[in-house]
Amino acid sequence: MPLDGAGGAVIGFLAYAALAVVALRVVLSYKSVAHAARRLWRWADEWAQAYQYYEVPRLVGGGDAAENPLFRKAAAYVSSLPSLDDADAACVLSSATKSNDFSLQLGPGHTAHDAFLGARLAWTNGGKDGLCSERLVLRVRRHDRTRVLRPYLQHVESVADEMELRRRDLRLYANTGSDAARWASAPFTHPATLDTVAMDPELKTRVRADLESFLKGRAYYHRLGRVWRRSYLLYGPHGTGKSTFAAAMARFVGYDVYDIDLSRSGSGSDDLRAMLLATAPRSLILVEDLDRYLRGGDGETSAARAARVLGFMDGLSSCCGEERVMVFTMSGGKEGVDPAVLRPGRLDVHIHFTMCDFEGFKTLASNYLGLKDHKLYPQVEEGFHAGARLSPAELGEIMLANRGSPSRALRTVINALQHVAAPPARTSSAARPPRLSSRLSGHLDESNTASSESNAAASLSPGTGGGFGKDAPMREIKKLYGLIKIRSRKEGGVVPVDDTASANGRGSDASTEKDR
Repeated sequence: MPLDGAGGAVIGFLAYAALAVVALRVVLSYKSVAHAARRLWRWADEWAQAYQYYEVPRLVGGGDAAENPLFRKAAAYVSSLPSLDDADAACVLSSATKSNDFSLQLGPGHTAHDAFLGARLAWTNGGKDGLCSERLVLRVRRHDRTRVLRPYLQHVESVADEMELRRRDLRLYANTGSDAARWASAPFTHPATLDTVAMDPELKTRVRADLESFLKGRAYYHRLGRVWRRSYLLYGPHGTGKSTFAAAMARFVGYDVYDIDLSRSGSGSDDLRAMLLATAPRSLILVEDLDRYLRGGDGETSAARAARVLGFMDGLSSCCGEERVMVFTMSGGKEGVDPAVLRPGRLDVHIHFTMCDFEGFKTLASNYLGLKDHKLYPQVEEGFHAGARLSPAELGEIMLANRGSPSRALRTVINALQHVAAPPARTSSAARPPRLSSRLSGHLDESNTASSESNAAASLSPGTGGGFGKDAPMREIKKLYGLIKIRSRKEGGVVPVDDTASANGRGSDASTEKDR
């Protein structure tokens, strides 16, 4: 029965509306369409390739079944793959020791893809229904198996070991006597990180890069025939953050900390060697106040103690254990320390910690008070530019005590800076930011020349308790002019200034300013 014109128009309208809805759905879900296209292409590619399959069972053995170590590491590695987010199903697990610590594992019968050395690999969970993981199946292209299989499994184990090392709880060990077996330990809960340490950003980036290069340098060190070890010297006044920085280094590399008190190690070199042999690989060995120990005492000469320290640093006993970071601190400068102690191979990287400048203050204010900027910052900056300096410990205590009121904390900092005497010009190096020098690269205590010159100029202003007045530099110029004039008269020289203007009271100041 033919449809009339009105009925045909309605049917056509409905058909066009349905097509429009389908087209809109396709446009809005283009990601789903792209995902389906990728799966179709992957299926076609897998159908055309020849693969080799390797099973990694969870349990091995007969009646007394034991867990396969490779399965545990492979499961940890697969859970870290980015492709696991694209898997059709995954198991969500939580940590038994840490709250809010969740991880993903591959769901039964589903696959996660990986790439290594140009080869494409895939992990499939071969577990039964109801079991999230019973066995894992590794799939490798047949023509890639000889080239890729063994290096890939080694890569899986190394990545899993590193993940486990970073996830585990760190511990702090301290020697309680001369007996090497007498170690007291406790959980290492220091919250310091490289991100929260108040330090020059460029210097912090260099230290981070140096540590990352060390962590990845096992094959490189072995090829050179060197012990896989890196040593750092942190030196500077008390309260400048040396111990905190050492804790941040340990947190970054994920190593246990062995805090060794050399004064409790006995008087024989064998005690230090035995203590070093009792430490574990993948550890950070911390020795504080090295300069104070080297000065001698308790019936020992400085030469005898220096000999013991040299054997501790790079003797044969220090080679029995790899992947160690050794950190030594000194509360003073390097003057008076035996050059043999400071040479490359014993102390590779030197980092100078100084009193805080304005950049360090801003980092501390961001950490303690959550401030990025404040209306009182110009006054604080003026105080630092006038040459006054405070240690990070002093600034941190002020901010901690006034954390409820950032304005009150900044005013307290300004008052503290006003009562601190500025360092003299000859000690202007103390105003420099912390600096790093790598003895291996041939640089010793690198620093920013422009920053040093500006700090030296700032340190000329007197810090005699009276704030940061603008007339302080002019008073210094007048004093300098008077000294030059007196010395020139004694030597019979001529001072190139207008004497008539100098004799006219207030006019002398204007003439001096003009001549200067």
